[in-house]
Amino acid sequence: MNWKLIFSLSGFGFLMAIGTVYLIPSSIEVFVWLAIFCTCAWFIQQYADGKFFLHGFLVSLLNCVWVTAAHIVLSKSYLANHPEEAMSYANLYKIYHLSMTSAMLLFGPVIGILSGIVLGMMSTVFALIKLRTKQ
Repeated sequence: MNWKLIFSLSGFGFLMAIGTVYLIPSSIEVFVWLAIFCTCAWFIQQYADGKFFLHGFLVSLLNCVWVTAAHIVLSKSYLANHPEEAMSYANLYKIYHLSMTSAMLLFGPVIGILSGIVLGMMSTVFALIKLRTKQ
C-alpha cells in the first residue's frame, strides 16, 4: 500500500471540506468531485503498486472524514451558505429527532463508502486502460 499517496490524495478531500463550507455551492459540487475523482484515479493508476481499488476506496474514506469533520465543526457557516441543506437537516430533526451532527455522523460514512466504491472502480479502470495501452 502506498500510504503517502493515499494521504496526499485525501488532501483534495480536505480542500473540498473547506471549499464546500465557504465557496462551492451544492449545484456544482458533484462536478468538482468528478474532476477530483478523475485526478485521483489517474494518480492512483500511475503511482500505486497494484491494489488500485483499495487505494481509491481508502482515499474516499479519508475524504469522508475530512468533509464530515469540517461540516460538523463549521456547521454554522455551512448551514448559512447552504440553505437547502439546512432545511433538509431541519426536516430530519422534525421527523426523526435526528440532529445535524448525528445525521452527518450517520450519513457521512455511507457516502464515504459509496464514493469509495466509485473511486476504487475508477482507479481500477484507469489502471486497466494504462495496461492495455502498453500492450
